[in-house]
Formats: sequence, structure tokens, C-alpha cells
Amino acid sequence: MLLRPVLALLLVFLFLESNAQNYSKIGNHDFNYNWEFRLLEKSEKKEKPDWKKIRLPHDWSVSFSFDASKEGATGYLPGGIGLYQKNFLLNKDNSKTTYLLFDGVYNNTEVHINNQLLGSHPYGYSPFFFDITKTLRNNDSLNTIKVKVDHSRYVDSRWYTGSGIYRNVKLIHKNNLHVPIWGIFITTPSISKDITTTHLKTLVKNNNQSEQNFDLQIQIYDDNTKLVSDYSKKYNVKAHQQINLESTLSIPKPYLWDIASPRMYKATITLVQEGIVLDKNQVSFGIRKIKFDANKGFFLNDINTPIKGVCLHHDGGIVGAAVPKDIWRRRLQKLKDAGCNAIRIAHNPGSQEFLDLCDEMGFLVQDEFFDEWDNPKDKRLNTNEKSIDSITRGYTQHFQKWAEKDLKNTMLAHRNHPSIFQWSIGNEIEWTYPRNANATGFFNNINWDGNYFWEEPPHTVEQITEKLKTLPKGAYDIGETAKKLATWTRELDTTRYITANCILPSASHLSGYADALDVVGYSYRRILYDYGHKNYPNKPIMGTENLVQWHEWKAIEERPFISGTFLWTGIDYMGESNNQWPRKATPSGMLDLAGFEKPSYHMIKTLWNKDPHIYATTQILDKSIYKIGKDGEPKEKTKDAWKTALWVWHDVNNHWNYTEKDKIIVEVYSNCDEIELCLNGESLGSKKLINFEDRIYKWIVPYTRGELKVVGSKNGEIQQIETINTSDAADSIKLTTDKTVLKADGYTTAHIVAQLIDKKGNPVTTSNEKISFIVDGKTKILGVDNGSASNIQDYQSNEIITHKGRCLLLVQSTTQKSNVTIKAVSKKLSSNDIHITID
Repeated sequence: MLLRPVLALLLVFLFLESNAQNYSKIGNHDFNYNWEFRLLEKSEKKEKPDWKKIRLPHDWSVSFSFDASKEGATGYLPGGIGLYQKNFLLNKDNSKTTYLLFDGVYNNTEVHINNQLLGSHPYGYSPFFFDITKTLRNNDSLNTIKVKVDHSRYVDSRWYTGSGIYRNVKLIHKNNLHVPIWGIFITTPSISKDITTTHLKTLVKNNNQSEQNFDLQIQIYDDNTKLVSDYSKKYNVKAHQQINLESTLSIPKPYLWDIASPRMYKATITLVQEGIVLDKNQVSFGIRKIKFDANKGFFLNDINTPIKGVCLHHDGGIVGAAVPKDIWRRRLQKLKDAGCNAIRIAHNPGSQEFLDLCDEMGFLVQDEFFDEWDNPKDKRLNTNEKSIDSITRGYTQHFQKWAEKDLKNTMLAHRNHPSIFQWSIGNEIEWTYPRNANATGFFNNINWDGNYFWEEPPHTVEQITEKLKTLPKGAYDIGETAKKLATWTRELDTTRYITANCILPSASHLSGYADALDVVGYSYRRILYDYGHKNYPNKPIMGTENLVQWHEWKAIEERPFISGTFLWTGIDYMGESNNQWPRKATPSGMLDLAGFEKPSYHMIKTLWNKDPHIYATTQILDKSIYKIGKDGEPKEKTKDAWKTALWVWHDVNNHWNYTEKDKIIVEVYSNCDEIELCLNGESLGSKKLINFEDRIYKWIVPYTRGELKVVGSKNGEIQQIETINTSDAADSIKLTTDKTVLKADGYTTAHIVAQLIDKKGNPVTTSNEKISFIVDGKTKILGVDNGSASNIQDYQSNEIITHKGRCLLLVQSTTQKSNVTIKAVSKKLSSNDIHITID
């Protein structure tokens, strides 16, 4: 008789010891908490109990120190084999179905529950799930999930990948009669000002032993939670079967999702049986029209809208690939402020959280499936594979077996996001098919500093056509593979455009590759815009990877048939640094690794944003790209060099600290019609933008300390004034934060910026200090960074040497309420206090 109480006590003890959570309630559960993690050394044959408690998402690579002996292609950080485990309570129930959903695990994943293999998943970027119902235990016994992640081939993708369960995990517990994961697809085939037709495809699954009758109920709510449309109909489904149901609803007087006003609707899809709700699902969606015209460009909601886009890799600097939503929000907002309206997720599918933000903030998204197809790329360099070794074996090994599943999983998971307007089936695939590369005549004599960017193909259309007929085909044909991928895409969605980032469009238009595409993307080939439009006038084309330079946007402004561009890149990213130690990242972004704005950011902001904007930079004449012309004005050292400027912006400073009488080039980036430059209150003259073909105002100024003032005008009226003051020695550290209140949810993140300042409060950018952050309170330090692509100090630390006098600390809430105080100190300096409430 004592057995039951003893058993109950034992179960309570086990529950407390394991910190296991109970997931018996119907619904979608956050499954990120209470995991344990360990790395498996190569020499080990058995697991050892050296587990570390963690919360997902988790990237173990970024926790290591940067190591020059590792590969720069992925940022001088290691991979390895990681093991995850978690205990949880959930009884097996014959009336319930339970799924485990992973948004992304990098990579080569094996999942076990209670020592039973659920399955494997090699691709590191696509979501996947398992039905775990049959593997669950009875009698209140603990279930144990184990996930093995094999990223020992750590240079297997381009570029920094991260390692581990780096995206969210959900446990989804449902009744046997239910809508399975990704079982709802919402489209709006007819849109007018008066009414919108909304079409829902709903997959209903019956895991019961008997046929089930049910009501399908659908309600659509606007963003004020007002019911705007509803639907109800009776159905039945046989035992162990699933059915696809199609429903049509009307929304009167619809508002549209737009980049300027990204308003959403919410659909509630419910399965009801005899008045009892068995399954309830909510899906957010947007109503919008998209159209590409081969002659007029891109139209959003019938308005011609140039695509002002950037490419983004998936890492977030300090946090590696496990990027909290608040970090993406800060970065995306900065890009939005610059006028950016579109994101290309390069070179692989993005996370659900990232897409949710793009929906919410009003970004168009190109979601890209693959960077490799049939043949491998060189992971260290931008070419076809040149060296074969174990650590660079990548997705090509799995493509033939897994490509369809990975593509379709991505689409099923992402297809209700209104932000997505293009599916990209591939990135710069052509160079892995020698026949296509050789047909152009380019890749035998390519010059990455010259002819590839600025010259048309040496072979004519006729010559390329002939060579594609006569050159030997490999085991796989690029046109056939493109057709296969496009067919799979259209099987799931015909409401969006299929594209690809083509590095050799002159061959792709003729090889069958472009035939599979709705829009052909040109990678660094703006020189071919006229060529492409002339030879293939019915095919919409656009730039899908271009340089962060004025000349790229100028080429688009002059050609209404080019829909827009995606610049490489919006933000610096880790990797693509082969043999470039200590440079661990690629500095081509508008924002650096810490999310600080760079000079190129301000140039693009003057091009993409109508609001007045001024940014002043300076440089010693000898170090600048200018010389003194015969008229005494600045002239390019290399004539028209701006027309062929490449990835990295030229070297300039945002300070006024030099040696007396030094000759300084002052550059001003602005969209104001006229700029007046003043030094210590004395005007150095006004200049007009129309006189600068490169859109850079320029002066030669003999240096004297004091105040440099820039006054911008439009139509004779002052629009903006910016000043740069000579700074003295650093006197203190100024801390600022983007949040003073964090939710006690374990996710919310705050950015703390430390800036050296002098006694007058001027930023000091010409000297650096080692800063230690002191954090008092129940919060998690995610790490520190100074933004430099060559910073090889540990990310996961509370101290760092500044770069340009500044650095960034990331802190994250815990699930405990707390008052947090943050300050910074160096050997000689101290800061103000930052107070954050976690509530």
C-alpha cells in the first residue's frame, strides 16, 4: 500500500533533479529551456558526464577563441561533434499526437528519443520535424531526447555557419484529429479596394482508429482584433488518413501589407467536434500585390517600387549563428533607416524569427534555398572546387537525395510570410559546371579586379550558343537541375517569383538555367544590364548581388527596366577570410559586426532616403584617394576610379584630429543640393551636389583644431547641420543603451554601447582603451565586440579593447526579475551607470 506514495515521491525527486518540464498541455511549447550540452572529443569512444546546462538557440563555435590554425573561410573558429540532451515529462497518449520541430540545426543531425532513432537531417539551414508520439514513455516516466550534431567538417559551407541547435525548437502537442505542422497555406488571388478573396488550403490529419466528423471553422481578424470574415463547414476524414481542404473567404475594404505600412491579418483555423475545440491554429498573413515587368521594373501594390536591397548572411557577430530576435531588430531598423526595403537571405534559408521581423518591419525578402547543387564549390575561395579534403565536404554530397525535401520543407515553413516575394533556387552556381563557365570565355582569363566586372563576355551570343552545343556535358546539366528545382517550387507556390543569383548570366540565358526562372538575377554584372535587356527583352532582370557603391545604384536609376538590387552586404559577416589572419570577417557591409554604421552606410542612405542626410569624413591628403588638381581642388588620383570601386569603402575618418597645417581632404556624403563647410565659424565656401559626378562633396582644408561644421541646404533652405569637433584626451566612458526594461523571458536583449569621450563630451575615436564591463544583477552577458573585422579578442567576455574608441556589450534577460546596473572601467577611466529593469 506504500508503493504509490513512494513512487510519487520518487517521481517528484526525479522531476526536480532533472529540471524536467511537463508538456502535457495541448499547444505549441517553447522547447528551448533545460538542455544540456557537451562536445565529444575525437579520441573519446564513450560519452562522459561533463554536461553544461544551456538554453537554446546555441552556437558552440562562437564560444571558442579565434585560432590562426583554423580556416579563415569560416572565421577561424572550429566545428566538432556536439551532443545535446534534455529530459521532459509527457505521457504517451493514444488520443494525442506530438511533434518535435527544429527550425535549424547545423548540421548532420541525428535525433534520438528514449534510445530510439527518430531520424537524421544533414542540411544545416532547412527546418525539419519528427512525429515523436510512438517513442514517448508511459507511467509518468521521464522522456530523454538526445541530439547529435556532427560539424567536424567545419569548412563545409560559405561562409560562417555556426555549430549546433542554433535556431528555436518547439514541441507541438495535439489531439489526433489536427492540422499538422505547416498544414496551412493562405493566398489572396484577387485583390481590389472593395474586397479581397482569401484562399486557404488546410491539411487535416486523422491519427485515430476510426473515421472522424468535424467542423472546420475559420475566422480572420484585422490588426485591431476585429473579425472581418468567417467560414464554417462540416467534413469527415477516414481513420489514419489526411485530407486537403480548400476554403474561400472574402475580406471587405482590405488594407494592404506594404514596406511603409506592413499591416497584417490573422487567421484562426479551428477543428471542432460536437462543440469541443480539438485543434486551434493561428496564422498571420498579409495582403499585397507583386509584379515584375521586363520593361518597367517591380511593382508593389501597383506602385513602381525600386528594390533597395541588401544581402545578409545569418551570423550576428558576437552571438554567431544563434542570433536573438532583438539583435536582428536593431540591425534591420538601421538598414530601414537608410532606406533599405529588401533583404536577400544569402546564401541559405533564414529563420522563422528573422522572417517574422521582416513581415513586421516591412522588408521584401528573397529566400534562397542553396549555395551548391550537383557539383561542389571551393569553400575557401569563390570558384569551382580546387582542393579536395575532408573538412570542406559539403551539401553537394546530400543534394541528390535531400534537395527536394529541404526545398519543400523551407517553402512549407515560410510560405505564409508576406515579406517573401522571391524564391531563389541557387547562388552563383554556374562556375561549378565547367561547360557553362568555359562557354563564356571568361573563366579562363578572369580578373577579379577588372574584366569580370566591367567588360561584356568575350564570346558573342552566337559563340556561347555554339559552345554550349559542342562542349562536353558533365554528369549533371545546369539547365536540367534548375528546371527540376523550379518545378518543385511551383508545385507548392505559384504566387511568388522564382529567381537565382547568376554569376554568368550570358551563359545562363542560353543553358536552360534562365528558362527555369521568372526573374534573372545578375551577380556583379551590371555591365550586362543593357546586353541582357536587348538580347532577352521579355525576361525581367535585376541585380541580386552588387557592390555597396554609388555607381551600382546609378546604373539602376538610369534603367527603368532593372527592378533594383541587393548589395553585398548590408552587414559585415564572419568568414570568407582565407589566409587573411587576423581578418576574421568580410568588411564589405554598410554596418560592421557590432552593428555600427560605416561610411558606405551613409552614402547609401543619401541615395535611398529622401530625408536630408549629411555625413562628414576626413583624411590626410597623402592617405586619401585624392590629389590637388591644377585648379587647387581635390581630384581623383586615378581618374574615374569611383566608377569601378569595389567591395570595401575607401579609408576615411569621422574625426577632426590631425597635425597643425596638415592638408586634409574633407568628404561629405549628402543628398542636400548644396553644402557649406565652415571651420571655427569661418566659411570655406559652398558647393553644389550637381557638380560632383561621384556624389561626394570635397574640400582641401589646412588643419587647425576646433569645429568643422557642415551646413546642408535644399532649395536655399537649411535642412541639416552636422559638426565634428577636435577631441582631447579621453576623460571618461559614456554608456548608452537601447533598452532600459527587459522582459523576464530569457530572450530579450539590450545593446550597451561604450564610447570614449573627452571632458567636453566629444567622442574620442583616435585612441583606444581596454574596457571591463561590470554587470550587477540577474542577467546574462552574451559578449563584447568592437566591430572591427580584424578583432580577434574573445567574444564571450566582459572586457575588450575598443576600436575607434568604442565597443558593444550585449546582455540578455533571464527568467528572474531583477534590477541590473552596468558600468565600465579601464585603468584610468570610468563610466556613467546604466540601469536596466528585468520584469
